[in-house]
Amino acid sequence: MEDPNDARYTCSFDIFLRGQEIASGAQRVHEPEVLRQRLKEANVSEASLRDYVASFEWGTPPHGGAGFGMERLVMLFTGAGNIRECSMFPRDPKRLTP
Repeated sequence: MEDPNDARYTCSFDIFLRGQEIASGAQRVHEPEVLRQRLKEANVSEASLRDYVASFEWGTPPHGGAGFGMERLVMLFTGAGNIRECSMFPRDPKRLTP
């Protein structure tokens, strides 16, 4: 979500451990008007997310979340040289499905 005081910034963060990013997080967009505008900017049909956008019509407090990269943590703890060694199904441009 954009910083309400300065559009050059976002309300987001990264957590680093030993120089490696292990988590990212951000405040989620909770205003239906902003969600509709973002859908329009991304050329995504509002109909495809109608129920999701409608869930915010009754009012949603500001909220956020974070996601940890478990493979990154395993790589750091095991000393593996490549994150692909720590992923059950590593992906790259030549391998998109398990």
